[in-house]
Amino acid sequence: MAGRYVGKDDPCLWIRVQSGYPAMGEVLDPFAFPHLVAGWTRGSHIGPLIPVSERDSKCTRFDGPPRVVALGFQITDGKLIGPADLFDDVAFDNARQEGNKIADFMRRHGPFMPHRLGPEEMEYTQMNEVLKTLSAG
Repeated sequence: MAGRYVGKDDPCLWIRVQSGYPAMGEVLDPFAFPHLVAGWTRGSHIGPLIPVSERDSKCTRFDGPPRVVALGFQITDGKLIGPADLFDDVAFDNARQEGNKIADFMRRHGPFMPHRLGPEEMEYTQMNEVLKTLSAG
């Protein structure tokens, strides 16, 4: 982390669905495609956002690929009931399979673009300082 922490954390989002709001399927459907996102490995690489169950949420391959988990809750008599693991569903199997193929493709490019972000977007790395030192010499 380049000797300092810049204060970025993984995001969390709460969405209310049903009863006058979007249907749960409308909220989850965009995750049926593994969009390319920044954030893989120290926030410095691009990879497919893969919808996974909570059981499969550990990121072990090059600290990725980027994953998203969806947990569903009900409110009954003022009590939070759940969670239901919403991506633990065969409906997202194709997105997971395609996402893993994309991850393989991106990783094969090695430690540079397009897999790695451009220097202006690099976060938890010494890369910018190294490039400055090399260009100054």
